[in-house]
Amino acid sequence: MPLKIATWNVNSILARLPTALKVFEAVNADVWCLQEIKCEDPRFPRLEFEAMGYNIETLGQKSYNGVALLSKHRVEETVRGVPGLNHDQARYLEAVIAAPEGPVRVASIYAPNGNPPDTDKFKLKIEFMDALAAHARDLLKLEERTILAGDYNVIPRNEDCWDPRAWEGDALFRPETRAAYRSLLNLGYADAYMQSDASAHTYTFWDYQAGAWAKDHGIRIDHLLLSPQAADRLESVEIYKQARALEKASDHVPIIATLG
Repeated sequence: MPLKIATWNVNSILARLPTALKVFEAVNADVWCLQEIKCEDPRFPRLEFEAMGYNIETLGQKSYNGVALLSKHRVEETVRGVPGLNHDQARYLEAVIAAPEGPVRVASIYAPNGNPPDTDKFKLKIEFMDALAAHARDLLKLEERTILAGDYNVIPRNEDCWDPRAWEGDALFRPETRAAYRSLLNLGYADAYMQSDASAHTYTFWDYQAGAWAKDHGIRIDHLLLSPQAADRLESVEIYKQARALEKASDHVPIIATLG
């Protein structure tokens, strides 16, 4: 039985709840990894998503950041925060999903933006990515189907943005940032989109400014990284671009991997 796992930076679950519910219904994923829920745990709209059959785990924070996991299957072994990284931002939530065909370990990740790059914000970005890589290495030892999903705030290739010149010097495009992302791939994780499609100029984010959506001036910064055991089961990847055209849309759209 195929398993659909989606990741989406929802950019405030409370501000965009009607839109989110429409997207959830249209995509019908088994597991959702949400980022930037922008609310503390008690304020997450649990009832609406529980009515759709989801079990819910959140790591929230007032007004900023925040990640969540929603699953139609039982959620176990929850990990809150990247092990070994001490900071006060809600950016990492991991759990084991008790799927019918066997357990799957899933993480919802919201990596720091890092701008401006000559500040402590960029330092935190690299520290976060380094700690994530160390933990990701440990997870590989478990030899499980593992999906590290989320908004990485990394543009991996020149072809993953509408114009590399427009992003020159930005924290999302800096050589250190891209190297940190590659270090995850070098451990043995596969970028699901690259394995399934790899087409150039396919995006998951369009800014609200300067008519970026209408001009298709986007970037690909939302990623699903798969352990070898998960990559072997990858059937397809879909970017649900329609979500960006909805009323009160997030500036990100879901990307969904289907595992066989």
